[in-house]
Amino acid sequence: MDINQLEAFSAVMTIGSVTGAGRSLGRSQPAVSKAIQELESELGYPLFDRNGPRVTPTDKAFLLYEEVERSLVGLRTIRSRAEEIGRGEPQPLHLVATPALASTIAPAALRLVQDQLPAHVQLRSASAEQVVYAVLHRTVNLGLTSLPVAHRGLELHWVGQAPCVAVLRADHPLAALATLSLEDLRSQPLITMSNRYRLRQRIDMALAQDKPLAVSIETNTSLNAMMAAHAGLGIALVEPMTALGMPIEGVAIRALAVNIPFYFGVVTPFGKPVDHLTAALIDAVEAASKTILPGFVKRAAGAHDELL
Repeated sequence: MDINQLEAFSAVMTIGSVTGAGRSLGRSQPAVSKAIQELESELGYPLFDRNGPRVTPTDKAFLLYEEVERSLVGLRTIRSRAEEIGRGEPQPLHLVATPALASTIAPAALRLVQDQLPAHVQLRSASAEQVVYAVLHRTVNLGLTSLPVAHRGLELHWVGQAPCVAVLRADHPLAALATLSLEDLRSQPLITMSNRYRLRQRIDMALAQDKPLAVSIETNTSLNAMMAAHAGLGIALVEPMTALGMPIEGVAIRALAVNIPFYFGVVTPFGKPVDHLTAALIDAVEAASKTILPGFVKRAAGAHDELL
């Protein structure tokens, strides 16, 4: 398989039609169809069910798509860097972070080192697993991710810790309280994260001290949970970055009487020397965290296993 086939596949998956994919890629519809057919022939299974110009991805196509997109991102990065080298431009900065960190801590940190930044900066949000993948494959300078992150091939520089918070409508009766206890939450529908191997696990452990609380809505981002709370669907229990770094009008943010720590880490590829800019950015992430997050604590990387 070659990059033309993979780009054709990715475009059809994204747009939903071969004709639209051809327009997006600047190719003819027959050329895109041929690329897809050649890829299917090489793989030995169909990627799309066809109905005229529109297509429906097969189950196997969805499984393949994520891998193809990761590979294309890496290839595009290589292509872009090769062109920059040819033009004599300095190396760009590539930063990847989970959505909560990419939308709050990362921009604040970049602002602190703004006078040192190259002409081109790429800030990309991704799942924690995708952040790890990007750092392991050395397509980024720095990754910011929630913990755990114990993979070989990663250099964990330090661990950040800050307490989770509750988010509720400003006109909710419990908004009159400065701190919400387990008893306050027990009669309320709760909204929280769905990934049981990260923050959700600590939320469940903290809230089930005597009997489980009622979680009515699960979601994959804190912003979704906060907007659900804004809609009056319950009280959101979320990490503090999004709640404090992206305030939403009409909601109240309250401390929790029970401590639910949110842990995040700063990672680079293991064994790769950290350049001056990346080192400055790592320090800037710490400074931004102290500014945005009340109760922020910086812990040594060696504390990772004990904390989790």
